[in-house]
Amino acid sequence: MRVTDTHAHIYSADEARYPMIAQPLRPPTGTGTIEHLQREMAANGVQRVVAIHTSTAYRWDNHFLADSAAANAPWMVGCCTLNPLDPASPAYLRQLARETNVRAMRSLPAEGAPRQRLDHPGGEALWRVAEDEGITINVLIHVDLADELEALVRRHPQLPVVVDHCMYPKGRDGLAGETLQRMLALARYPNLHAKLTWLVESSARPYPFEDTHSLLRAVVDAYGPARCIWGSDFPLQLWTPAATYAQHLELFTQRLGLSAADLEAILWTTPGRLYFGGV
Repeated sequence: MRVTDTHAHIYSADEARYPMIAQPLRPPTGTGTIEHLQREMAANGVQRVVAIHTSTAYRWDNHFLADSAAANAPWMVGCCTLNPLDPASPAYLRQLARETNVRAMRSLPAEGAPRQRLDHPGGEALWRVAEDEGITINVLIHVDLADELEALVRRHPQLPVVVDHCMYPKGRDGLAGETLQRMLALARYPNLHAKLTWLVESSARPYPFEDTHSLLRAVVDAYGPARCIWGSDFPLQLWTPAATYAQHLELFTQRLGLSAADLEAILWTTPGRLYFGGV
């Protein structure tokens, strides 16, 4: 089985070269480094990874992400995170797309009063550059901004867009939960993709987190394997400590009743198209 992990946060041990923000959210000592990621990949048969810029540690400074993606090509590509309120961000995204191994951008809502906005002029400018440069958009929102996501997707029907964590549906809400139902309704947009990273984080139960299994299957059924991808949320010691990396992958591949063809698409073909030049 060929496996791509499309959601790994990475952290540098060299904080002189790559300083973190004040009061960063740090993983436990010895975890979250590229060396740790490589050990997890080797132990679990994972061949390639999408490194997600860790804004809770580096905010808008993408130097470690860009350097790491370049140094570890071809098995790693980068997903940057840029400030939609910074007028320099679109030009910087174009530079990253043309000069580095960054192949995606995480789109965050613009902060401000009276509320955050995803459908914001700064965000729109970044989406236009992504479309021009062949960059995949990853969106991190909750269900309260689903209308704005839909508006942007309608305006950019050719741009591949991935919903990180599927807006966090909760196992306790079941199949009728608002977040899951809205995620399922958005499946009518063919350029929208589902990132299936929330099997553990969204569960209210201990291992094997059975309350989320039917929810993930519902998303796969709605979007189809050709529009779904898997990610570990590495390092799990910080983000999903209720499971190990091996357990998260094993649950996904063995407990959801997905066929070999489904898994090939979700774990390899679809992430290849979105992030690795179709390979």
